Amino acid sequence: MKIMSFNTQHCLNFIEQKIDYQIMADAIKKVNPDIVGLNEMRNSAPASEYDNQAAILSELTELKHHYFPGAIVVNDKYSYGNALLSKLPILSAETTPVPDPESRTEGGTYETRCLLKAKLEGGVTVLVIHFGLNPDEQKNAVETVVENLEDEKCILMGDFNVVPENEVLNPIRARMKDTADCFDKPLLSFPSDNPQRKIDYLFVSPDVEVVSADIPEIVASDHRPHIATVNI
Repeated sequence: MKIMSFNTQHCLNFIEQKIDYQIMADAIKKVNPDIVGLNEMRNSAPASEYDNQAAILSELTELKHHYFPGAIVVNDKYSYGNALLSKLPILSAETTPVPDPESRTEGGTYETRCLLKAKLEGGVTVLVIHFGLNPDEQKNAVETVVENLEDEKCILMGDFNVVPENEVLNPIRARMKDTADCFDKPLLSFPSDNPQRKIDYLFVSPDVEVVSADIPEIVASDHRPHIATVNI
């Protein structure tokens, strides 16, 4: 099974700086994944650039099962958040908000986040998340993830906005395997045209065998996708 984590930046073509569904679909089809977790997706709204992006990519990639719960509503216009595309039927799905920090003292931009959790045919559980930029947000995100992990057939993916050495990831690493351990050399994911750091992740539960993993040199969004082949 091939899995893929991809921050699409609301399907914005990184080079041309315009909404471009085809370039995002082509990036996904090049990998031919079975499951794709997407970050920074929008849904439809009364403006030409606001579409049901998960449905559009589902059709273009022929990954016919999709789910978009949204995390926040922007300017009272559209929902924004994580999405899932899958070849496997989605049996159930839910959205868990990541608690906002009680006092926003870090000095950076704060944004409410959520965790997407879906049960797929075959007993696979997929979690998709996009961490905030501030350490207190990231701590809350990790706690939310750990509370929702399954011990078997579980996949966690997303843009975590932290580098691999960050200790905030330790509770996740204690429960899951990092597919990046299969890299032949360190690979970076952001920004896509000249990556300087790795902030995108694919984790799996201990019972899932990781065959290979990669961050291919694809420039579509501002992030490169993170991919892995696993046996579940």
